[in-house]
Amino acid sequence: MNKNYYAIVMAGGVGSRFWPVSTVDFPKQFHDMLGTGETLIQKTVSRLTQIVPQENILILTNERYSEITLEQLPFIKPEQIVLEPVMRNTAPCILYASLKIKKMNPNAIMVVAPSDHWIEDEVQFVANLERSFQYCEQKDSLMTIGILPTFPNTGYGYIEYDKLDVRPIKQVVQFREKPDYATARKFIQSRNFLWNAGIFVWNVNAILKAYEMFNSEMFNLFQSGYSFLNTSDEKQFIIDNYSHAENISVDYAILEKANNVFVLPATFDWNDLGTWGSLHEKLDKDANNNAVVNATVVLENASDNIIRTSGKKLVVIDGVSNFIIVDKDDVLLIYPKEKEQDIKKIVEKINK
Repeated sequence: MNKNYYAIVMAGGVGSRFWPVSTVDFPKQFHDMLGTGETLIQKTVSRLTQIVPQENILILTNERYSEITLEQLPFIKPEQIVLEPVMRNTAPCILYASLKIKKMNPNAIMVVAPSDHWIEDEVQFVANLERSFQYCEQKDSLMTIGILPTFPNTGYGYIEYDKLDVRPIKQVVQFREKPDYATARKFIQSRNFLWNAGIFVWNVNAILKAYEMFNSEMFNLFQSGYSFLNTSDEKQFIIDNYSHAENISVDYAILEKANNVFVLPATFDWNDLGTWGSLHEKLDKDANNNAVVNATVVLENASDNIIRTSGKKLVVIDGVSNFIIVDKDDVLLIYPKEKEQDIKKIVEKINK
């Protein structure tokens, strides 16, 4: 196994669209969402250890999830957990972790991967990752792995690549925000758009050079504490300085400005498990397309629902279709599946 290969696992999100199962105190990456016996973060780390040495995997998460992370990944040492004192989107935390890795190994090539994705064909995933690592070993490129779109999804960002580029790894023209349905259809018809899965690969020097060039203020903030990183003084430096970093994604801060961004169209299946609807797609279903987790059900004139309860609660449903029905502790959610993106807004209202 290549000792220069590193991974940053992004595990700080709340997953509010999976409320009420995913909460601020216990987000979705720490749940066994599909009933496989493994939580999403356990599955992600297990997948990465097929190509990245276990000791080279950093888990990037919020301070409040430190204990859960160590419980679920007992082979990970506390120093492999990189803690954000406050949430500041992806650009600051990726820079912070990249500087730590540079200090460990100036020849490092790294993958940045979300902790909550579902990938079944792990052989192809590892093959795609190996190809990307080898590319970034040779070139100072910023790479992403894009997903071939199967329908005009309005919940994902898109990557547009050069239509005339016949190489397997293609030059990125631009990143596109989540589109409306008509625009998403045009993207699909153009055949040179991919879903942005948030999986990035680069060598450590290429990404740090990009930060220095395109967001020098953030780069200088973290670089000023370089001598403290991976020492006992790191924690205090981060507590004192992290909140001063701009709240911005790595896409906006770096990738949309750089001209050395390339994409490899993935050859593995992928599901970001971002919503109840995306979970419904992955679960076994009955003849009427109902997916059931944990519950015991009696269903009449019911179709296309996802039903989840704590324990084996009996749920009786008649005349309901295309709904999310989740019973957890003192919360019951009954919500139309087509409005699932609005669950995040509902959670914000409830929190207020």
